Amino acid sequence: MSALVVYESMFGNTKRVADAIADGIAEHLPVETVEVSEAPTEIPVGVELLVVGGPTHVHGMTTVRTRASAALRATSPLLSRGSGIREWLEKARPKMKATPAAAFDTRINGPAILTGSAAGGFARRLRSAGFRLVGPSRSFLIRSKAPQEDALVEGELAAARAWGAALATPIEAKVRG
Repeated sequence: MSALVVYESMFGNTKRVADAIADGIAEHLPVETVEVSEAPTEIPVGVELLVVGGPTHVHGMTTVRTRASAALRATSPLLSRGSGIREWLEKARPKMKATPAAAFDTRINGPAILTGSAAGGFARRLRSAGFRLVGPSRSFLIRSKAPQEDALVEGELAAARAWGAALATPIEAKVRG
């Protein structure tokens, strides 16, 4: 029984959120955090929770074009340099039908109607691939005028830890039950 957190991150903020989510999950389940280029496309038996997340670009999931644009603006090398969560989800499948899953994103602090959210697209693709969503997707906010590698709004890492723990609690209870 374990959990897997798969993330895509350009400047490091989404990685920080993924790590915080994993910290919350770790209170209840063993967990591994993996950058998307290293993630398995067949989710093995024994993974009781899959959490997937990435940044919001142009109102949704990243694309080859938006990742190239991010690379041009980057002040240091991108963390995720290859394919993103969008491409990974085209191949990802649960080995066990209806493996529990959840989706998150990072997005600019503002109304979602204006900023968009990649998490909804991640959630739809997870469901289409045969995963069972265990809750609504979640956005973690970044400041638009901040250092690229430290743009998270205050309190978002604590919120990510709490969200991770909340996702894992019922799974731990079910497995131990």
